[in-house]
Amino acid sequence: MPVASQPVGRRERNKQEKLDRIVAAAGELFAEHGVDEVTTQQIADKADIGTGTLFLYAKTKGELLLLVQNVKYAEALEQGRADAETVPCVLDAVLAIIRPIVECNRAQIDNGRTYLREMAFGDPEEPRHSEALAIVAQSEEAIAAVLRRDERVTEGDAATLAHIVSAVMFLSMAASVNIALSVEETTQDIRGQVAVLLRR
Repeated sequence: MPVASQPVGRRERNKQEKLDRIVAAAGELFAEHGVDEVTTQQIADKADIGTGTLFLYAKTKGELLLLVQNVKYAEALEQGRADAETVPCVLDAVLAIIRPIVECNRAQIDNGRTYLREMAFGDPEEPRHSEALAIVAQSEEAIAAVLRRDERVTEGDAATLAHIVSAVMFLSMAASVNIALSVEETTQDIRGQVAVLLRR
């Protein structure tokens, strides 16, 4: 006999409701003011919780930013994957995956750069950082799948090339010299580098 799923208890519902309020409050404040200009006290006040409670969900503003942004980056990746399915050219399909990620990153440039820094240099054992790294791995898997459409690209080469493409993308988004670039300019910068990489 199949086991019926257990209803979610009040305690779990309360925890999820608090988490939802924290994500909404942090997301709104970060979008409006930038992560560096927002205090954890402001987030706690807007979420209508105590700072002690806030720190049960995220110990730093960096973790709060990851909490907010991981969902957005995962959605951007899914959009890119879907877009790439209908694009026959390998280079264009790779860029179809990358573009929504760039758009997500450039929605608030300082937050985007801080997110990349947290992802790259944060504690990989911390759950929010681990989620961010998993999104990077999924992005590379999606890019590798597109690269394998070219019969000249071996399985191993596709994974290596995807890792390099990912590094190009993240460096282009994070570099200080690119702060003023638009989404289109950033995407074209990445395209130029990836085109050279894929030239065979």
